[in-house]
Amino acid sequence: MELSRKQFDILEILATSEAPLSQRELKDKSVHSLGTVNKIVKELTEAKLMADGKITAAGLAALEPYRAKRAVFIAAGFGSRLVPITFNTPKPLVRVKGTRIIDTLLDACLSAGITEIYIVRGYLAEQFDQLLYKYPMIKFLENPVYNEANNISSGMVAKHLLSNAYVFEADLLLSNPGIIRKYHYTSDFLAIPKKRTDDWCFTVKDGMIVEEKVGGTDCFQMVGISYWSEADGKKLATDIADVYASPGGKERYWEQVPLVYKKEHYAVEVRECRDEDIVEIDTFNELKAIDKTYDV
Repeated sequence: MELSRKQFDILEILATSEAPLSQRELKDKSVHSLGTVNKIVKELTEAKLMADGKITAAGLAALEPYRAKRAVFIAAGFGSRLVPITFNTPKPLVRVKGTRIIDTLLDACLSAGITEIYIVRGYLAEQFDQLLYKYPMIKFLENPVYNEANNISSGMVAKHLLSNAYVFEADLLLSNPGIIRKYHYTSDFLAIPKKRTDDWCFTVKDGMIVEEKVGGTDCFQMVGISYWSEADGKKLATDIADVYASPGGKERYWEQVPLVYKKEHYAVEVRECRDEDIVEIDTFNELKAIDKTYDV
């Protein structure tokens, strides 16, 4: 059956709980009122999707179309702002306090049950082979034009893999793996609410992204982690190729396809996270501030 958003919200909470949950506990864990929770619990119980405060096998089956099935990592670039470290090491493989940056994302994927993992590589591509010792399930995709085009070229390489899929910028240091969730009702983009930012950000209305821009006030600062539903992933396969082939298309960022150039085809939610959940290390100075071993 197709779930309503409220039914999905309650089933998702139940699916991630080991113990049975009362209606009051479900209310505390959700954004819904006790009255709404009572109504949804009645609907789910009658549909045999939950029983005695727990999700049933039928409930898990109803969630299956909303499950994140794969992850695609955009990891082809040079990482020029992290020079000199990136002269010899791709940015995602740089170690911070002993751990490779990309490992924090890969571990979160595995914790969320995502084992179909693709890495689009380009610069110093063979160095990514080292990941296979710890993550033998990884499949590599080669981007032969990474140094001639923007990251939309990596989107082109992976365009047929974006249904029920996370897309990660591979150079994000994750400190809260819980923000990588197993189930998603719709396509969404992680972002941090900001009073003011000079970074890439979103204008949001009623929880939906209506504009992507550089710098703004009362906006959401973009984090390079998004999720794409089955239907939206299929549209992306066509739309990425369309934009890439258009005049100036090779200079685009891949996410500008659904958020700017073909945005009429998509409805993308913002999914809120916090500054402390994730760190994008943009410069060598920022790396030194986090990990003193580089400050020599």
